[in-house]
Amino acid sequence: MNPREDIEAIFRAAISRVDPLPMIEHAVGVEHRQYGKMLVVHTGVKEECFELFPYGRIFAVGMGKASARMAAGLERSLGKQLSGGIVAVKEGHSEKLEHVRIIEAGHPVPDFRSLKAAEMFLDLGNTLGTTLTPHDLVIVLVSGGGSAILCAPAEGLSLEDKAETTSLLLASGATINEINCVRKHISRVKGGRLAAAFSPARVLALVLSDVVGDDLDVIASGPTVPDPTSFNDAYDIIMKYRLEKKLAVSVVDHLKRGICGQVPDTPKPGDVVFSRTKTLLMGNNRLALIAAESETLRRGYSCLILSSRITGEAREAALIYLGIGKDIFSAGMPLKRPACVIAGGETTVTLRGKGKGGRNQEMALAFLSALGHSPKDGENLLFLSAGTDGSDGPTDAAGAIVDLELYKRACDAGLNPDAALADNDSYTFFSTAGGHIKTGPTNTNVCDVQVLLVT
Repeated sequence: MNPREDIEAIFRAAISRVDPLPMIEHAVGVEHRQYGKMLVVHTGVKEECFELFPYGRIFAVGMGKASARMAAGLERSLGKQLSGGIVAVKEGHSEKLEHVRIIEAGHPVPDFRSLKAAEMFLDLGNTLGTTLTPHDLVIVLVSGGGSAILCAPAEGLSLEDKAETTSLLLASGATINEINCVRKHISRVKGGRLAAAFSPARVLALVLSDVVGDDLDVIASGPTVPDPTSFNDAYDIIMKYRLEKKLAVSVVDHLKRGICGQVPDTPKPGDVVFSRTKTLLMGNNRLALIAAESETLRRGYSCLILSSRITGEAREAALIYLGIGKDIFSAGMPLKRPACVIAGGETTVTLRGKGKGGRNQEMALAFLSALGHSPKDGENLLFLSAGTDGSDGPTDAAGAIVDLELYKRACDAGLNPDAALADNDSYTFFSTAGGHIKTGPTNTNVCDVQVLLVT
């Protein structure tokens, strides 16, 4: 038993299970059935069928970190039956595609390429060199990151306004649900508006969830589904995080005009635009955790999947994992050693310092700091926190792996975990001390994974 080797293998098993290429390739296909030619989608829960009209075509569009790899799976399953398409991805997350064009764009803050991609999507017929008809089917490949990667500011707002709003929300500690609520109300593509842009074609959206709870209206800001939130909700979030005076006047004014009914709200449940639109969930964090559990058991550990819905401040969540690990070591509860606790979700970081990092590195650093201050019953703990997309915050690391040995080595080298945590400078700390997990872009995205080993 090699704990360091085991913990990395468990994490990689989680990523492998939610690889969008084989997932989409095996789930989607064209079949001839009693009632004619059908596009068949197996979601893992049920089978969905969509009639393909004799003169209709199938196009693919996508947005998000995983959309290029999802498109690769669709090309394998449909081959020449796919008439073309376009996907927008985070820079560095491309794939080699034959029928679908790729545009790289900014993330987590949108850039001019994000705007260009959105404009091409909003005018999809001209982008593809054709005219969409009611017989056509547009398959929309949706994954995390799509909110930034596809960016079309609302009338009267600029790209800079949207980028600044995103940056301030990310730094405030707002949840992804709250961030995307605001994004939807300052956009021309989010909150169901993209589905309307593809009319008169039919729309089938296949979704890979990076959102805790898998709310379809939150993933990539719900471009193809009804939006249950309002301008009032968006403005309340701005006030909750005291951003009213920090945001551009144009953004605050736009939200206020929306509240007064001077700006149309996002399409709601029951809107006619959704009568020809279907959205299906294809993969999520839970699938990744189940795969990690299988690898854990194969390696001889007892295992508990704690939850796929871990949220809150990253540094606070770290203390919960540490407490569980110490209970397992000292009392054999809730598992006997050797044991593994697996969880997932998406925590937040409220920026207090000027350092560099991400929520997973911050969680690992907080775990390490607390472990170093209270090492009793912690000698046999190994903790990993990492993003399934391979990037944690604005860094090239997916996350980090920590234990008491790393703490001692860091202190001997003159590093101060507490000071790094206070400055939100986890990336610099682990770059010097060691402990980083660097997978490169995985071209998938289903939130984060935490793995705690107790030997």
